[in-house]
Amino acid sequence: MTEPREHRIATPNGDICWFEWGTPGPEASLLLLHATGFHARLWDQVAAALPAGTHVVAPDHRGHGRSFKPASLADWAGNAAALLPLVDRFAGTPLVGCGHSMGGTVLTRLAAERPDAFRHLILIDPVIMDPGLYEGQATLPVPDPAEHPVARRRNLWASAGEMRARFADRPPYSRWEPQVLADYCDHGLLPAASGEGYELACPPALEASMYQNALRTDPHAWLGDVTTPVTLIRAPQGARGDAMDFSQSPTWTGLGPALHAERDELWNEHSHFIPMEAPGRVAGLIAATL
Repeated sequence: MTEPREHRIATPNGDICWFEWGTPGPEASLLLLHATGFHARLWDQVAAALPAGTHVVAPDHRGHGRSFKPASLADWAGNAAALLPLVDRFAGTPLVGCGHSMGGTVLTRLAAERPDAFRHLILIDPVIMDPGLYEGQATLPVPDPAEHPVARRRNLWASAGEMRARFADRPPYSRWEPQVLADYCDHGLLPAASGEGYELACPPALEASMYQNALRTDPHAWLGDVTTPVTLIRAPQGARGDAMDFSQSPTWTGLGPALHAERDELWNEHSHFIPMEAPGRVAGLIAATL
């Protein structure tokens, strides 16, 4: 596919940036939702591997990429609310949604809010955990993002090339396809406020607030309203080294039955970062669904 076209759509709280490949046609359009801390252009290699003419829409979530930056991302449901104007823009065009990690969680909320908009959901290792983990979490005080290790991520870079060289040999990036890492770095930086160098397009404090508050919004509250057919792809589960160990899946093993998934697969050879490690395989799954 060619380079995507960049657009903006207004929401009550600020503009959402979204990218588009192709044009709507008689077939379903594809909505791609990225994970926490990333951006829409991480789907470039998936889009490139899709059949020619596929219409693809990929937004930057609020707080990410080139979309508006709120003060906090504590409310995960707010990520879905910010994308409703984009979903409504394509009313009458059937959508196949594909969401990775937090993007998969948001996709289920969108499908619950707009059941007529979606023809199929592809959830790739969504952050939808065991129901018991959410109990009582919403009543706890909102933590200070500065206390999370992600808030201390290096945020100033001389160039995307410097960022890429820094990450290339470090897990989890070392498992990614090299061009996916290049896309992450090339499109994941914005000119620094100081005028010198570049900053992460998802500010570390906002990314930290997402991780800290992952359990405050319980997706099980709306999963019963999801009537769209579902494909679920999961990475292996196991003991995690720490809270930021993404070698293992966060997805509740009972999610497939809970959603009456038509397809529930374990992709054993991959970590949580399935689209980054196997964009061609993901594209093949999407193409078969489309």
